[in-house]
Formats: sequence, C-alpha cells, structure tokens
Amino acid sequence: MFALTREFGALYVSTMTMQLGFTLLITYFALRLEANGIGEFWGGALMAANALGMVAGARMGYWLINRVSHMPAFVASAGVIASAVLWLQLSDWLPLWLVLRFIFGLAITCQLMVIESWLNDCAPSGRRGTAMSLYMVAVYGGMIAGQLLLSVGHGLDDRLLTGIAIAFAIGMVPLALYQGARPKPLIQERVRPSMYVNRLRQSLGTALVSGVLNGSFFSLTPVFIAKLGYMPAQVGQFMAVSVASGLLAQFVLGRFSDIYSRVTLIRLISVCLAMAYAPLAFLDVSGYAQLLVAGAVIGFLQFCFYPLGVAHANENLEQELRVSVAGMLVVMFGIGATIGPLVAGALMDCMGTQALYQFGIAVTIILAVLVGIAPRVSGTDCRLPKCVN
Repeated sequence: MFALTREFGALYVSTMTMQLGFTLLITYFALRLEANGIGEFWGGALMAANALGMVAGARMGYWLINRVSHMPAFVASAGVIASAVLWLQLSDWLPLWLVLRFIFGLAITCQLMVIESWLNDCAPSGRRGTAMSLYMVAVYGGMIAGQLLLSVGHGLDDRLLTGIAIAFAIGMVPLALYQGARPKPLIQERVRPSMYVNRLRQSLGTALVSGVLNGSFFSLTPVFIAKLGYMPAQVGQFMAVSVASGLLAQFVLGRFSDIYSRVTLIRLISVCLAMAYAPLAFLDVSGYAQLLVAGAVIGFLQFCFYPLGVAHANENLEQELRVSVAGMLVVMFGIGATIGPLVAGALMDCMGTQALYQFGIAVTIILAVLVGIAPRVSGTDCRLPKCVN
C-alpha cells in the first residue's frame, strides 16, 4: 500500500483537492436552497442538472483525452470549474445555477475519467483493488475536509465559493508536476453499447445504484438534517462523519476486494446497507448522537459500491478500452445521480423526509437481487467485441 501511495501520490492529492471543492459545493447548494425556503424539488433538480452534465461529460472527456492526452484534459477541466464557481457569486437566479451545475458535472466527469483510467492503466493488475481503495480514500478525505469547512462562519458565506475555486486551481499543480508512470496514448476504439450491457452488467448496475444513493445523499441528506432543526455546522459535521466512515471502509475494502469475489461483496453490502437505513426510515432518530452513529454506519457501507464496480469492470480489460469503460461507468453513475435526487426529492415532498431512506432501502434490495442474477463473465471471455468502422 505504501508503494502505491508513493507511486500515485500526485494523483491522489489532485483527487483530494478536487473532491474537497466539489463536495463542499454540493452541500453549499443544498443549504443555500434550504435557507432561501426553496423546496426539495429544486435541490433534486440542481443535482440532476449536475448529473446530466456528467452523462454528457463522458463523451466530452473521451474526445478531450484523445485530443490532448490525460494531464492537459484534467487541467483544462479544472480551469472551467473554477471559472464557473466564481460565476455563482454574481447571481442567485436558479436557471443560471442549473446551467452552471450542468457545466460542473461535465467538467468533473472529464477529471474523473482522467484519474480513474490513469490508475487502472498503470496500477499492477493484482493490486488494482488496493489502488482504487486508496483513490477512494483520497476522494473521501477531500469530502471530509470540504464538509468541515462549513463550520467556518455560518456555513453560507460567499467566501466559501472563492475557496472552492482555489481548491480546484491548487488541484492542477500536483498532476502538472507528476513524473511517474503515465497511461499509454489513447487508441480510438468504438464499442457497441450492447456489449457494455452484456459483459459489464454487474459493474454498470453497481455504478448506477452508487449514483442513485450518493446523489440523493449529498443533495437531500443536508435537507433531512436541517429539517430536524440543526444548524449548518452540525449538518456539515454529520456529513463529515458519514464520509469519514466511508474513508475507513476503503482500507478494509481494498484488501478484501483483491481476495474475495467482488460480486459477493456487493450483495453482502447491499443487504447490510438496507438494514442500516431502517432506523432513519421508520424510527424517530432525532438525537444528534444517534444521528451521528446512524450516519457513520451508513457511510461505512454506502461508499463501497463505486470502487467495487470499477475494480470489477477493469478485471482483464484491454488497455485501449479503459478510458471508454471509465466513461461508461461515470455515465451510469451520472444517470443514477440524476434519477436518485429527483425521485427521492419528490417522495420527500409527498411522504415526508423519512422517504429518503425508505427509497434507499428499496434501491439496495433491488441491487442485491439483480447483481446475483446477472451472468458472470470468465477471465477468458471478458474482452469486449469492437465495432467495425
């Protein structure tokens, strides 16, 4: 693990600063809407706009990486995000926010495709699970730092937007100076979409569910906690505890996913997460200490899905397909993050705030069932047939 940290340290640092800014921005949006008296629907709509940008960004990211290579693509995307964040200080007009959230999603997808395809291309095949777990540690470390920054002032100061832009600007530096292993030049490959479904069904489904749950979590959990009467600083602390638990889980997950079946781990975690959602879905858990414990358990389980799906998809995968597969996984995550907040937000408007976790129970049970039904692909049959141009 230390060797991987030393080898890919610059990538992990860039990932951490990127996620610090992005996660803080998502929570800032949710709390700003709640403070202005705007309902859950707009919170879901903004998250959905971001997710739609992620879907569109998969194609844009593939084109950009193919045109200028990995590192310039990351730097260009960071510049776009920093500029868009500063635009937020100029207006509270919600349609403009929707457009900017779309741009954020598009650019962040390019950055995710750069980092994930870089790691999966350069990491040793027998250590890919560990490399991805360290990547998720960097992701959640950035998330925790971002949530804790909400404790500065009253949590909604416009200076936070300037800090977010600075975080994305700083994130360019380690990657621009990186001198370690670099991914091979991208070879243009076209793959039938049906082949993704046929060969990577379990990974795509896991990424989709991860998007549904994480999108709902980051856009609507702050609303859930705020409606219980807690201040923005306490909301940030709850989010930070949840994400910190997800970070701790990665140290265990990386080792286990390199030893045991990732499909089995996905099913087991799905069942456990459904049980962890139950107290917040059906009981009166309003004490702050109880909420923190529930959030810690949920975070420990919920944030395991995406790295498991990515590592499972990249087993025995050809190098020339790694960028396109990374993009497809982000697309599925983005689709899930589009659907999740909209559905969960509508349910919360109609049925109350606990509907957020009732929805989560239904989604995790469906994943546990479907991931076991999907056909498993053997190592000798996992090459994706390519289209003929």
